[in-house]
Amino acid sequence: MQVTETLNDGLKRAYQITVPAAELDAKVNAKLEEARKDFQMKGFRKGKAPAALMKKMFGKSVLGEAMQETIDDAMRGHFDESGDRPAMQPDVKMTNENWEEGDDVEVEMTYEKLPDVPETDFAKLKLEKLVTKIEDEAVDEALTNLAESTSNFESRRKGSKAKDGDQIVIDFVGSVDGEEFEGGAAEDYPLVLGSNSFIPGFEEQLVGAKAGEEVTVNVSFPAEYQAPNLAGKDAVFACTVKDVKEPKPAEIDDELAKKYGMEDLEALKTQIKERLADEYAGAARMVTKRQLMDGLDELVSFDLPPSLVETEANQIAHQLWHEENPDVQGHDHDNIEPTEENKKLAERRVRLGLLLADVGTKNEITVSDAEMQQAMMQQARQYPGQERQFFEFIQKNAGAQQQLRAPIFEDKVVDYILELADVTEKEVTKDELQKAVEALEEE
Repeated sequence: MQVTETLNDGLKRAYQITVPAAELDAKVNAKLEEARKDFQMKGFRKGKAPAALMKKMFGKSVLGEAMQETIDDAMRGHFDESGDRPAMQPDVKMTNENWEEGDDVEVEMTYEKLPDVPETDFAKLKLEKLVTKIEDEAVDEALTNLAESTSNFESRRKGSKAKDGDQIVIDFVGSVDGEEFEGGAAEDYPLVLGSNSFIPGFEEQLVGAKAGEEVTVNVSFPAEYQAPNLAGKDAVFACTVKDVKEPKPAEIDDELAKKYGMEDLEALKTQIKERLADEYAGAARMVTKRQLMDGLDELVSFDLPPSLVETEANQIAHQLWHEENPDVQGHDHDNIEPTEENKKLAERRVRLGLLLADVGTKNEITVSDAEMQQAMMQQARQYPGQERQFFEFIQKNAGAQQQLRAPIFEDKVVDYILELADVTEKEVTKDELQKAVEALEEE
């Protein structure tokens, strides 16, 4: 077998692979001989069928398999010897299209190799880690929000008009074309105005109503309503308002804490502080990670495989187009041409992705089975009642596994680099931290 380089331009490579006919024939004979050991042919004992007859019967079918194996072996041998890692699947095609049995096999292989990532002195990176103290005001604000979300409702003063957010207690009877329909009536029903729990337009017509009033509500059932006999129909609801109640936040005390599974108010405050600490740490890491990526983007430069950049730019352009056109669900639209901004972002992503992958590989950073298991469990919580199906899907789908593994691997590499970088802490307020996070979203 002969492998000859025909192109060496930047990261682009091309090779001519020639498989001599004699070598291919020898591989075919070896495969037939291996199969002959267990082959039973009429008129011959098991394993004693003539080789010539075997070749006449099965030679052509074995030839294609032998040819593919030979070319695959040649490719593996080339990559092992050269050390090249193709950026994408190599393009392989036969060049002697009029090939006949007995001819040499000539194949052209082209690919873009992954670049050699230069060694980087991460100590040159100067980064800030934002640190935010948990102030009593933040804890009090969280407690207030909990109390408001645990509101009780108390009757308003007689004659008060119902406001958005109030709870009204009503009797109602619904009818379509003058006929009452099943499920369209209730007594003493507590309805919070603005909750959007009823048909669109229903709650709005009860704003301003008073206890003791009768209100006629005219609405139309949505065209996609779950009951086919009511979908798209106009309906009239005769409502009697029996009470108008305003929301009263719960008291911030031990009883509130018990509603959230805590022993007392101090235990609830401790839990809130822990949650805030996690939130602040997560937000600060986002800011530091962006600083790190910006620093690496300026510090490290190397050639990029054009195919990877083009693929990434197309994905970015496609995603942005769908964000701007949310009504288009399918992908049967016109081709989306990437902008220069898309291409620039693609170059950054590819460069940083290759750099992080290289750092992780050289420093033997891996994702453990335990880390994968934890990630799978976290994802499975998003599918209550279908956890088993989710686990089975992940176990059978290599692409899904990679989607889970990739962010864990990236975070571990980022942690490794941060240990080597020059990181100083900077104390900021909660509002300053929030502004720093918002600035990331605007970029």
